[in-house]
Amino acid sequence: MASVLLSSFVGDPLAATSIQPFSTVRLKLASQRGFECKPNRLLVVSKRRLSGLEEAMLINRAIEQGKVENPGKLRKRPPLRPGKVRPRLPVPDHIIRPPYVNSSSLPELANEPQMHDAEGIECMRASCQLAARVLEYAGTLVKPSVTTDEIDKAVHKMIIDAGAYPSPLGYGGFPKSVCTSVNECLCHGIPDSRQLQHGDIINIDVTVYLNGYHGDTSRTFLCGDVDEEAKRLVKVTEECLYRAISVCKAGVGFKQVGKKINEHAAKYGYSVDRRFVGHGVGKIFHSEPVIFHFRNDKPGCMVAGQTFTIEPILIMGSTDCIVWKDNWTTVTVDGSLAAQFEHTILITEIGAEILTKC
Repeated sequence: MASVLLSSFVGDPLAATSIQPFSTVRLKLASQRGFECKPNRLLVVSKRRLSGLEEAMLINRAIEQGKVENPGKLRKRPPLRPGKVRPRLPVPDHIIRPPYVNSSSLPELANEPQMHDAEGIECMRASCQLAARVLEYAGTLVKPSVTTDEIDKAVHKMIIDAGAYPSPLGYGGFPKSVCTSVNECLCHGIPDSRQLQHGDIINIDVTVYLNGYHGDTSRTFLCGDVDEEAKRLVKVTEECLYRAISVCKAGVGFKQVGKKINEHAAKYGYSVDRRFVGHGVGKIFHSEPVIFHFRNDKPGCMVAGQTFTIEPILIMGSTDCIVWKDNWTTVTVDGSLAAQFEHTILITEIGAEILTKC
């Protein structure tokens, strides 16, 4: 699943970091008028139309300075509403289950980073490749009128047919086998009866438990006719992920991940979510190291043989968000779109191997 909020899966809210959401004040852009410089001489100052990039950067700077509220124009569609959630799907008895399945309590983040020998690395490759294939298949199902519950059912079947367990199912009481986060949903969306619509974007987060190892990946897909603003958000989010991975190798500080993501997102005026983080993954679903996707001073360096996820969430507007009564679905307060991409990577001496690349 996505990031660990420090206690939940795609991320748990990072209360321990004392990071406060940006304050919001409505941005007032007054039009520039001509003015009189000398008697009988009028100097007219014409207003140059801002390019899309310049406007986005202006908004981003205002957000960072606590002077702006998400522009109303970002809400172009009806707000997301909960649908009907069907009962959890059965898993055959012969499939090995992770230890948290029989508990409704949310597991604690494991303190030890997950390091692997040659055998462990091969097991990680197998689970991550299965997760990648499942995610690719799930993406082919994203079409107008298809429900997220139908996507969950198809993903569930593919995973158990491969002899694996869908890691989200039963994690802290999560009722489904995959996370489907639509439009303003940052993460942890529960599949339900809502039909996808033309113009939606949807993040599908797949994690499988195969032979005792978790493979974790996600991607944001476009549904039908999607506007250019949404397409750009999705494209830039994916670029942020790969820019972060490009700096990873043994000896590199974890803080470089957030630096790369923040730099690229800022160019387009997007906010980077601070609540949900990447995490160590392997035999345990969520462990150290915690991977921040924003600028930070987190100590520590990457070590060869280590596996973890990087999974940035970019938002068009304010980072303020709320959690629905289901205790999982997290949506932006202002209704602005959010996109996320995720890979599980293996650190090597010379770089990083993307284990979940199909």
